[in-house]
Amino acid sequence: MKSLEELMAIKAKMQNKVSVRTSSGDIRIVVGMATCGIAAGARPVLNAFVEGVSEAGISDKVTVTQTGCIGICQYEPVVEVFEKDKEKVTYVKMTAEKAKEIIEKHIKGGAPVTEYTIGASQI
Repeated sequence: MKSLEELMAIKAKMQNKVSVRTSSGDIRIVVGMATCGIAAGARPVLNAFVEGVSEAGISDKVTVTQTGCIGICQYEPVVEVFEKDKEKVTYVKMTAEKAKEIIEKHIKGGAPVTEYTIGASQI
């Protein structure tokens, strides 16, 4: 970075991603980013949710945030989805590809992807 203009360009590019993490929508996606989650691959999962929500144009309805330890380290990366007036859904052993599917089917479509939840029998 050699100039203020370059810095402003970087700021403008990243502004959309920051707004996804701080919007006040009805749906909140929380990615466990404690040491165990990061070691298991949570960073690409978080990035996939942030980018997917932004690309889908639903940043006004969905907040993507991170948290520390969720307490089920053997199932990391863990993602929790909170929706207004609905029960929390906990997704386990997440990947960036699964995150994209969850955005399409659960966040946009309204139907949780049960095979990726903590209650699924294949865990």
